[in-house]
Amino acid sequence: MEVDILYYVIELFNHYGYIVLLTALMLELIAFPLPGEALMTYCGYVIYMGKMSWPISIIVAAVGAVTGITISYFVGKVLGESFFEKHGHYVHLDKKRIDKISIWFQSYGSKLLILAYFIPGIRHVTGYFSGITRVSYKKFAISAYTGAFIWTFTFISLGKVLGVNWDKYHSLMTRYLVIASLTIAAIIVIVYMYRNYKQKMQEWAINTLKNSIKVFHSLGKIKVFIAGITAVFLVLIVGIIQDYLANEFAIFDEMIKYLIARIFDGRWNDFMRLFNRISNDYVLLVVAILTVIWIAFKGINKLHEIKFFTISFLGGDGLDIVLKNIFHRLGPSGKIYTFPSGGVLMSVVTYGFLVYMVVKCCKRTWINSVIIGAYLSLCSFTGLSMVYFNKQYPSDVVAGFEFGIVWLSLSIILLEIYRVLPKIRDFNGAT
Repeated sequence: MEVDILYYVIELFNHYGYIVLLTALMLELIAFPLPGEALMTYCGYVIYMGKMSWPISIIVAAVGAVTGITISYFVGKVLGESFFEKHGHYVHLDKKRIDKISIWFQSYGSKLLILAYFIPGIRHVTGYFSGITRVSYKKFAISAYTGAFIWTFTFISLGKVLGVNWDKYHSLMTRYLVIASLTIAAIIVIVYMYRNYKQKMQEWAINTLKNSIKVFHSLGKIKVFIAGITAVFLVLIVGIIQDYLANEFAIFDEMIKYLIARIFDGRWNDFMRLFNRISNDYVLLVVAILTVIWIAFKGINKLHEIKFFTISFLGGDGLDIVLKNIFHRLGPSGKIYTFPSGGVLMSVVTYGFLVYMVVKCCKRTWINSVIIGAYLSLCSFTGLSMVYFNKQYPSDVVAGFEFGIVWLSLSIILLEIYRVLPKIRDFNGAT
């Protein structure tokens, strides 16, 4: 059914171009079941063939999306929740769905409107929920209209880059973009909760540790238990990735290598070489020393933080060696193991720990945002450089990110847990 609709819409698009592009996206954002992303990718292919204008297509598509989501916003605002509980099933908004999305939207909706475009089933209803929950038009417009432009720019540009392979890869790219959007959304929610409920989370952690003492009777046993959970978590991730190695990574590698080759030509050599060098062992060692110096001057519990950074740094290197010997996957050269990418894993861990310590000391939000943005860009281009020079596969780089983020997160979480343990050392006579 969806395939039939897609080919029907494409047939109309071949005759009426911009009009169909605008109308289809407007209707999709009102909640009609139309294949907007596939249509935009096909539009990019037509642009690649030289039959349409790239900037005009993006503007027309963005206007269509903006029009559709604005209509749904005002419809939701005027009709209210009770109307959609009775009649919303006609636009896929039954009561069950309303209740489910309302909880999410009231907490994070206005902050995640941009990402919502990339998540099927969510973008179709964000306009209605913005209206139903009485989000101010100004707040709604800033996020929704920015998201509309990013969404249309991404898929039309993607189709243009994919060219003749748009039909082969667009569904996979859509899938990976959904996964990426959900991951980013989860990170935003975690950061939002940490910023707004930091005190409550710390109280919860302390209470949980106190209750754990009643069960384990000593802090030593609690530490062993936490270390055990960490090990099990890593083993589970290894198992999941082994399944993906068997079924998913070949087509993923082929697709990403094709995209990188299309986007980054020889003019990027010097730029990519810079980021390739940033991840070598000597540079990372210098960054590690700078991190220790920073902690020595700015740290709160200096010895404690230096100890955990050392564990994080050396443990990350050890984890990389262990994983390479578990997976035994040779890289493009066919001579060395490259899964996961050691350079990316260690860059994520080393630079990430430094960024965490700096951000903790800095109280200015905009400076922290710039630092975090620079860190993410550095790690991203480090990974791109590995693929650009054909040193590693894209899946090696992605695995490096995944294990690096997991190891960094565990290191920071354990650092904070062990930071509060002394506060409860004497609770109920524990030793």
